[in-house]
Amino acid sequence: MLEDFRLDSAGIREFLKSNELRTAVDDLAEQIADQVRPNVPADVVVSVSSYTTDRGAASVTVQDVRAMAWQARDGILTRAAGNLGLEVKTWQE
Repeated sequence: MLEDFRLDSAGIREFLKSNELRTAVDDLAEQIADQVRPNVPADVVVSVSSYTTDRGAASVTVQDVRAMAWQARDGILTRAAGNLGLEVKTWQE
């Protein structure tokens, strides 16, 4: 039976900033971009950018003025993420 449990905040912080997690996040972002590309015109750029907040992160951007409409109508980014088993939630501050 577990009698004493302490969250290792420093260890979690270290893991969230690790190269291994950064690589995993970047790989998933590339996979999302790969799933989006066939759903937009061939001349549209779908880019992946890595960045760091309190952890490694990445963004997938469809660089076209029509991208918001495609996302609203077809969910091109949401579906791509869902196909990889990721759960998409709205961001609330």
